[in-house]
Amino acid sequence: MKITPFAVEQWMNEFETQCRHNLGETCVASLTVNELLTLAGERDTFLDQVLALKLTYGEIKGSDRLRAAVAGLFQTRRADEILITHGAIGANSLVYHALVSAGDEVVSVVPTYQQHYSIPDSLGAEVRRLPLREENRYLPDLEELRKLVTPNTRLIAFTNPNNPTGSLMEAACLKEIIAIADRVGAYVLADEVYRGTAQEHDVLTPSVTDLYPRGISVGSMSKAFSLAGVRLGWICGPAEVLSAAEIHRDYNTISVGMIDDLLASMALEHQDKILTRSRRIVRQNLQALDRWVQAEHAISYVKPRAGTVTLLKYDFEMPSRELCVRLVREAGVLFTPGSAFEREGTVRIGYANTLDVVEAGLRETSHFLRAL
Repeated sequence: MKITPFAVEQWMNEFETQCRHNLGETCVASLTVNELLTLAGERDTFLDQVLALKLTYGEIKGSDRLRAAVAGLFQTRRADEILITHGAIGANSLVYHALVSAGDEVVSVVPTYQQHYSIPDSLGAEVRRLPLREENRYLPDLEELRKLVTPNTRLIAFTNPNNPTGSLMEAACLKEIIAIADRVGAYVLADEVYRGTAQEHDVLTPSVTDLYPRGISVGSMSKAFSLAGVRLGWICGPAEVLSAAEIHRDYNTISVGMIDDLLASMALEHQDKILTRSRRIVRQNLQALDRWVQAEHAISYVKPRAGTVTLLKYDFEMPSRELCVRLVREAGVLFTPGSAFEREGTVRIGYANTLDVVEAGLRETSHFLRAL
């Protein structure tokens, strides 16, 4: 199977270790093991739990404890409707391989994480793209979506909150998309890895898997939960999807690591504390970013409503990759070129690193821009 190179990941592989100020980071500032155990009240018991572990494959679908903790993120789903995966990247891949075949149609809301169009394309599906536009604050045009969906549409896929724009589809919009999908019996796949980081409210945005019988939610410990080093994600959705995904999972995962399972369980059992921390970080950091954007005449954006990333539009002639390479090499600042999302003339910034990193990176970027 041939597949298009993954532009964002190729960029990160090449440049992430070369920067001093990482504004390409998409995770809320990562927790240390000590911080997690302290937050979870497990410092005195963790070592005993780990020392007692027999390092077998563990429970293949994920431990009962972990799956129950993941189910707590949803309103209507049970632990037996959760399948644990190797990160959200593994979850997305499993969903596509389980559901999509050559000749199917997949509608992908773009820009988005490249998995959501390159994987179905590699499987021989016809990928129909629904572009998000700046003038609509990067929210989908539902009339345009209606025209793209046909009786052959197998799946409608999107990230919510959106990567890379930071737009947020709330319940009313999600229900409209679901109605369009239901008309033709299509599944709806929502990559919800940034769920829980809204700027305007403290409750979790509704999940499609709670709103629609054919809704599929993918999540992970990496973004909102600040634990990317725990390589763990999940699929929540209909039984037939999980059963099909399990067949493919046997070929590429078997099980996740037992210590990863344990750490994720602890974190999700204290999700409120972690998400409170995450919202505090993204909100204070967005205030700093917003002040910076207002002061930079060559930079504009649609202010994000959730997530950890957004697109910055720049008003001068230079390809985005050239701009980002020069920023790394001359200023030590890592952004992600908009070309990685097929959005030339923009860069993606990750603003959820520690505040000192964000502010230092923005200062260095200002110096760089003035020197152009």
